[in-house]
Amino acid sequence: MTTPQPTKLSFYRRGRTTLYASRYDQRFSYCCYVPESYDEAAQDVYPLAVLVHHTGRTASLLRDEFVDFAEANQCIVLAPLFPSGIIHPNDLNNYKHILYHGIRYDLVLLDMIEEISAIYRVHADKFLMHGFSGGGQFVHRFLYLHPQRLMGASVGAPGTVTLPDDDKDWWIGIRGMEERFGISLDIDALRSVPVQLVIGDNDIETWEVTVRTTSNFWMEGINDAGETRIDRLKALQRGLDSLGVKTRFDFVPGVAHHGVLIQQPVKAFFTETLSHYRTTTPLIAARTPA
Repeated sequence: MTTPQPTKLSFYRRGRTTLYASRYDQRFSYCCYVPESYDEAAQDVYPLAVLVHHTGRTASLLRDEFVDFAEANQCIVLAPLFPSGIIHPNDLNNYKHILYHGIRYDLVLLDMIEEISAIYRVHADKFLMHGFSGGGQFVHRFLYLHPQRLMGASVGAPGTVTLPDDDKDWWIGIRGMEERFGISLDIDALRSVPVQLVIGDNDIETWEVTVRTTSNFWMEGINDAGETRIDRLKALQRGLDSLGVKTRFDFVPGVAHHGVLIQQPVKAFFTETLSHYRTTTPLIAARTPA
């Protein structure tokens, strides 16, 4: 990665930035949080945390909820916005399965990262990623496709899961992944990524989890991973563990399907992962907050 030359950042590129249209595809946008200490004239490189919204698409709110983490760990935050109603007006699920009507949401996100790396001194090669609910669906599928880009992945309460099973078609399993994406599963790279699976222990409703035969993404066997989000997340853990991936399962007591209430263990996981990475990667400076 080439460190960008110092430029004077506008007010709207600092702190809680405004939403910017993606240069790759202007149907999509992103916002960032930039720590107060950021100085265009300095040389240190900031790590990156990517936060993927749920179906409600509250990207800027999710970004705001991680400001404390960003300041404490001197980390730039990127929150993409993938609007509903792309192609089909009532569609809510487009980004969750990565590929939708020819749109590669993984490539949209990766270009956003390249875009901000030309603006900020950010470590774009490897980054942290968290998503809750629909965002959790995106994160674990992105993990299969791009493990080499992830410093750590936090998967929060996904409604459906893709198991690392090559006897089942994408997106229930990973069969056909290479034909769809031009990417085969890199198990060695996958094993290098610490993975957090996090959910409230009261997250047991099924009305939004059970996929009906009338759904436009119905597939035979789609509900086989379990009845609840907890069941499905445990099935994902078993699948990842079978490949030798380092997983941890964090139950948050007394919490139902509420993303804000599972964030403390996510921030703890991010902090631990980032601390370990900083000891082995001289590119990322452990700058003292202003």
